[in-house]
Amino acid sequence: MQDLITQGFTPPLRLADFKLAAFDMDSTLINIECIDEIADAAGKKAEVAAITEAAMRGEITDFKDSLRRRLALLKGVPVSALEQVLRERLQFNPGARELCAALKAAGLKLVLVSGGFTFFTRYVAAELGMDYVRSNELQIVDSALTGGLVMQAWGEICDGEEKRRMLLACCAEIGADAKTQAIAVGDGANDLPMMGAAALSVAFHAKPKVREQAMVAINEGGLDRLLSVFAA
Repeated sequence: MQDLITQGFTPPLRLADFKLAAFDMDSTLINIECIDEIADAAGKKAEVAAITEAAMRGEITDFKDSLRRRLALLKGVPVSALEQVLRERLQFNPGARELCAALKAAGLKLVLVSGGFTFFTRYVAAELGMDYVRSNELQIVDSALTGGLVMQAWGEICDGEEKRRMLLACCAEIGADAKTQAIAVGDGANDLPMMGAAALSVAFHAKPKVREQAMVAINEGGLDRLLSVFAA
């Protein structure tokens, strides 16, 4: 497998032609699937991780259903388990900080769109200087997970279609055309809708289905390898 594949365009592109970049979080900007690590604290990692993997490969097509099934298994997990995951397990993937810093320096707005949880996206967004964030809010009662989510103004679950809507809404807000001025980066099947709406779609160490459909596939090395497709 080639370590960086480009298709559908001829590098180099001009970074100055882009105005916005949207990123998935779990296994893209960070090294873990947060829900799987929370499940580990409950002794249910294998069961939850199997559903996560099938969903990311596109074998489970209803992301909302797959998330609800996984969350139900986490009922009763203490908030301290989330704190431990954030403190001890969450790390940024190689090149994440460098890529985001380079994009911001070039004037792009950054969007974090995650099927994961605000408990983690708040930290990641603050560290990377994200301008917009959309993710799911875990319902917590008496310092423990209920197995449900909190309804937010835009809805309950950030799935693939919500990621696409968020990309388009953020583009509209800054006066950008998604099809000519937006970048979308992800690794799983639920990232494909937003990747399909963007001018440049990027798969990072992604599932086969996602690699095949992306314009850039980074199969080895860090996220900052994306910068090599742009003119110096």
